Amino acid sequence: MSDKIHIRNLALRCIIGVFPEERRAKQDVIINILMDCNFGDAAATDHLEDTVDYKTINKEIIQLVEQSEYNLIETMAEQISTVCLGHEHVSSVTVSVDKPGALRFAESVAVEITRSR
Repeated sequence: MSDKIHIRNLALRCIIGVFPEERRAKQDVIINILMDCNFGDAAATDHLEDTVDYKTINKEIIQLVEQSEYNLIETMAEQISTVCLGHEHVSSVTVSVDKPGALRFAESVAVEITRSR
């Protein structure tokens, strides 16, 4: 059984990119996270400690991203996955990071990774 928690369209701003003009000011990134877990214990006990505390994870990701100065969105996605997998009830995670306006004539460029324990 695999239950899922989604964090959808988390819009943050950070320094991201390899070119000098990208490193001068914060840019928008859109983050989507899909965490695989098991809700069995939480459903039986109705206790937060038996499930994924997505509010805590969200705060950790906001802090990580807003203070970051990565060159690559690939690196950002990897670091976000590490945050998620640091929580015991998360067995695997899929992270996508969109960089709006990165390419002319395209809404955004995105990377997506999946990691598990």
